[in-house]
Amino acid sequence: MNNKASADIEIIAGLSALAGTIDVILCDIWGVLHNGVKGYEAASDALTRFRQGGGRVILVSNAPRPNIDIVSILDRFGIQRSAWDGIVTSGDITRDILIRSDWKKFFWLGPERDKPLFDRLPLEATPLEQADVIVCTGLLDDTTETPETYRELLETALALNKVMLCANPDLVVERGGEIIYCAGAIAALYEQLGGKTLYSGKPYTDIYEAALGVVASLNGKSPDRARTLLIGDAIRTDIAGAVAFGCPSLFILRGIHMHELGLTEDSFDNGTFMQFMADAAFRPDFAIDSLSW
Repeated sequence: MNNKASADIEIIAGLSALAGTIDVILCDIWGVLHNGVKGYEAASDALTRFRQGGGRVILVSNAPRPNIDIVSILDRFGIQRSAWDGIVTSGDITRDILIRSDWKKFFWLGPERDKPLFDRLPLEATPLEQADVIVCTGLLDDTTETPETYRELLETALALNKVMLCANPDLVVERGGEIIYCAGAIAALYEQLGGKTLYSGKPYTDIYEAALGVVASLNGKSPDRARTLLIGDAIRTDIAGAVAFGCPSLFILRGIHMHELGLTEDSFDNGTFMQFMADAAFRPDFAIDSLSW
């Protein structure tokens, strides 16, 4: 890969180039450690090596499930447990919001796999008409449906003046080369219709505060944000979150934006990269083809 870069964005060959300048990594999962079909051994190894050098790694995911559920997923993809110190998910933040709120009843919009989100919560699942809030975790079938599938439901919710809590702000993710819709795309449509929508997860700061709280509990002190690196493959969530939170960021090129960047198996077009970054709403400090040491 040709390691040219766009102006102030340095393309690095491996994480080792930054290891001496950072103490903590907050790392995305889907798109960095796996693509929904296979795990990335080199990425797992890179985080393990960083931890072996004394660094802390917290995995930060927009998965709308409790962090404990993510452990088995990482195991299935072959991600070493030595690669991380802790996990914080948008599901964790969603649960905190629901517990602290005055809502008593919720309507759930999402697939069965996200059901653990509601385990032992002091709220009652009800039909839409009776709910205080809609909790959206995703599409019921993300292989065949689009946000438009839910337009009629959303129009009904709007007429009832329902608030939506989106438990996964991602619009799309890449699964084995295919782009699939997430809860964020449904929430975006609801907003377009005029509905009130709240979000939990990246790029909002609550999830990063929670992640640094885990580091503080391990180290006995709060980490320096200037020495905390956020790694991810999505400009809208990962890089935007880093900018909002005041941390340097590392952008994974071979992730959700790889088709926009024109990446192939062994080629990199610096001109396409520069144009992409010129048009991007948020810019990373560093970029890398895929995470490796």
